[in-house]
Amino acid sequence: MNQTEKQTELIEEKENEEINEEEQKHHVKTGENFLSRSQTKQKDLKKRRDKKSFTCTQCGKSLRSKHSLEMHMKIHTGEKPYRCDQCGKSFTQSTYLKIHMNIHTLEKLYPCDQCGKTFLRASNLKQHLKVHSKEKPHSCSLCGKSFSHLQSLKVHQKIHTGVREYMCFECEKIFIRAESLKQHERIHTGEKPYKCSHCDKRFSRLGYLKSHERIHTGEKPYKCSHCDKRFSQSEHLKTHKRIHTGEKPYKCSHCDKRFSQLGSLKSHERIHTGEKPYKCSHCDKRFSQSGSLKSHEWIHTGEKPYHCIVCGKSFSKSSNLYRHTNNFHSK
Repeated sequence: MNQTEKQTELIEEKENEEINEEEQKHHVKTGENFLSRSQTKQKDLKKRRDKKSFTCTQCGKSLRSKHSLEMHMKIHTGEKPYRCDQCGKSFTQSTYLKIHMNIHTLEKLYPCDQCGKTFLRASNLKQHLKVHSKEKPHSCSLCGKSFSHLQSLKVHQKIHTGVREYMCFECEKIFIRAESLKQHERIHTGEKPYKCSHCDKRFSRLGYLKSHERIHTGEKPYKCSHCDKRFSQSEHLKTHKRIHTGEKPYKCSHCDKRFSQLGSLKSHERIHTGEKPYKCSHCDKRFSQSGSLKSHEWIHTGEKPYHCIVCGKSFSKSSNLYRHTNNFHSK
């Protein structure tokens, strides 16, 4: 549902609230004639509808003001006169364009007084504050998982029901959320609306842009709670914390060995499967690890990236440098 439809619905909801208030004034006590109560309701509804003098010629919907009708008509005409000069996205109202532009400028107006994180909208800040309060009033009746927001619960419940409403017409992949579909469609369109303010690189998602820009700024906002080490990405912090906790969530499907990183698990499982996906570009030799391929290719290129800081001798393998140091410079 687009913003215009939401706005129209809000208008309708307000009208219905007023109608309900009017109905309560004429509430009939138990035992009174049901027909007269029904007739009263119909009369009240008709009075309210008669006051709506602006009717859509396309679908017959009545609205209370000329402005509301003009906004509603854009649903039928598809008119979106306000266009973003950064990514080409169009909007029905100038207000929506202004909000959208903050994505490109990265201007964030609402700061959290708990952690300093800033947001584009006050409503987003309000939702974020529930993270600090640990408030999770919405629980799933099927698995007991709790959520801060009702919408998050609704999305989660679709995992149990199997409901997936949003389909990509290019590849027919189905998604639970409209936003997930929108992001996926950029794979097909090649759209990359988020441009780095330090270089010309562009990204399909805002999160990717933020992570990339930290390469330029050197910002490392994610700090380990067990030590002073900091990270530029939350995923890197999550992986690092497993050093302290000893958590190894990835188990080999062939043996009982467990790993703290998914990449380590995949590398290990190739011992069982015999898979060697990395092929040398100079000969037909194949390897199970990318690092092994890289070391092998230095035989062909003659590259020796490991240098002894004492005598300057170079080696193609770090193990050879270590052995050299122990044998000749350890005393």
